[in-house]
Amino acid sequence: MAASAVGQRGGAWATWRDLSRRQRSRVGGCAGYFVLLTLLFIQPLTRLMLYAAQSDLHSHILLAPFITGYLLYIQRGRLSAAYRSSIAGTVTAGGIGMAALAAGIEWRGSLSINDGLALMALAFVSFVAAGGFLFLGSKWMAATAFPVAFLIFMVPLPDAAVNWLEKASMLASAEAAALYFNVSGTPLMRNGTVFELPGIVLRVGQECSGIRSSWVLFIAGLLASHLFLRTRWRRIALVTFVIPLGILRNGFRIFVIGLLCVHVGPHMVDSIIHRKGGPLFFALSLVPLSLLLWWLRRQEQRLNLPG
Repeated sequence: MAASAVGQRGGAWATWRDLSRRQRSRVGGCAGYFVLLTLLFIQPLTRLMLYAAQSDLHSHILLAPFITGYLLYIQRGRLSAAYRSSIAGTVTAGGIGMAALAAGIEWRGSLSINDGLALMALAFVSFVAAGGFLFLGSKWMAATAFPVAFLIFMVPLPDAAVNWLEKASMLASAEAAALYFNVSGTPLMRNGTVFELPGIVLRVGQECSGIRSSWVLFIAGLLASHLFLRTRWRRIALVTFVIPLGILRNGFRIFVIGLLCVHVGPHMVDSIIHRKGGPLFFALSLVPLSLLLWWLRRQEQRLNLPG
């Protein structure tokens, strides 16, 4: 193991030695640019990290830069060293960053904390991409498209998007819960998102949408598809599967709470299963996702696809 680690360090050093002076200057310039950019954005980035640490929905922001770093590390051997600046990419990404930065400054007084941080984070991520295009070029950025694009998860979802997703998930979860109740034969009178069950009336609100678990499940599915699958359609199939899976999982959670209220007592609506049961049902949803991933990966291995 020690020999392997030494070999990896030696390989990295050999790769660095093989670069021309001009290529080394580009890599060094890119590293210096990222350091300077981080220092310039240190205040909004610090606020963003503190906000994410206290947020249920956006806690994944803390991990996004580290995941990007890990993804870049594991594919370092496949990256092109033919560094050539891409003016089009630099201008496009830089333009998006400037627009986000200007909007954040212009509307600072009228924006919520979440939306203000979202614009600052979008500006930072865009300037990171602009630096990649400027110093390393379009070929390098194309080879690292997924890791670099994953930085977008540093950007909090805007309030309007969260509100829309919560409403959509709430309605879809209510439909799934109604299906579970009907299949189980539980007596049910339904009026939209209001369920009249024996002994209790439940209302599925936006706080019951399960958007946090569904968002994390989506990110997990996206990562798994990139790391373990090679064909595009299989990757798309896995990520797409997350959408109905999240709805069915949240509907099942509502169904379980409803059954507990009917057969144990109405007080179960305030039980720990309702208030803190999200991680349990999230873990259950990983089972079918993992099974589908295993099946798709096995199909690729049978076809002897490169991995």
